[in-house]
Amino acid sequence: MQEEIFVSGRNIPNIDPHLEVWHWPISIDLFFGGLAAGLLFFAALFYLLNKEDKYPAIIKYAPIVAPIGITIALICLFYDLTHKPYFWRLYLTFKLESPMSFGSWVLLLITPLSFLWVFSYIDTLFPKLKFNNMLIVNLKKFAIKYRKIMAILLIPLSISLGMYTGILLSAFNARPLWNNAILGPLFLSSGLTTASAVILYFVRSENERNLFSKITLLMLAIQLFLMTHMILGYYAGSEVQLEAIELLIGGEFTIMFVGFVLILGLIIPLVIQIFDVNGYRIPVLVTATLIILGGLIFRFVMVDAGQITRYLY
Repeated sequence: MQEEIFVSGRNIPNIDPHLEVWHWPISIDLFFGGLAAGLLFFAALFYLLNKEDKYPAIIKYAPIVAPIGITIALICLFYDLTHKPYFWRLYLTFKLESPMSFGSWVLLLITPLSFLWVFSYIDTLFPKLKFNNMLIVNLKKFAIKYRKIMAILLIPLSISLGMYTGILLSAFNARPLWNNAILGPLFLSSGLTTASAVILYFVRSENERNLFSKITLLMLAIQLFLMTHMILGYYAGSEVQLEAIELLIGGEFTIMFVGFVLILGLIIPLVIQIFDVNGYRIPVLVTATLIILGGLIFRFVMVDAGQITRYLY
């Protein structure tokens, strides 16, 4: 029997023939990170516009989802780490050009602020809940006193977190589907869209519903525009970009991307919102659920399909 030794740089487990390093926890992390960013952005924005009494659902009630979402995102992120005991080393330095370093610091800052923001409205959220511990009482007073400062900080931090969820992917230049500068704004707009959908669950007054029906319509239109820009950009690119978009349109991810993300998650909610804004009332549960599911599936598609695409063949 003749034995041959074959040496190749292409035999790289988990990297070649395609990447296998990011799984479902990362998709969940990106979704809840973007959702929390959107909720905190709207809450801080309308608070600074002095709309606290006019739009309580936006500022007081819906943001309760934000710290829950961030907690889920952090748990998923930690679960996906290979060397869990060494995560703290990310905080020994700060590199603006590194999305992972930048995002870690943003999460470190925005997480306590999200909890403090909700805690500052704890009496409104849970009127029967009373605190006797002076430490908790003083913490609540502190949160209420510095609510405006928190709102000012949350605006740039929430935008940064929303952008980070897309920039984290676009930093991987070796993956054609991710090598796209539009992913940052696209993921930010998607986070704002899903956040507006969650807010629709909480609105009770007609004023809030009318306002966020229009905002949701606007966000859907912006996201659809950016999505179209992304798709056309791939079709105008080189062979690897064409092969990357063929995974989403015409390939194994067609049903998920075209069917669930584009049609059910964007186009149908957009049409529904057009009717809603023009006076044809449709249950918000329908629109909000479609948008949220579309946003979640979009993350799964981009993470999974992006790891399959490559330059070397």
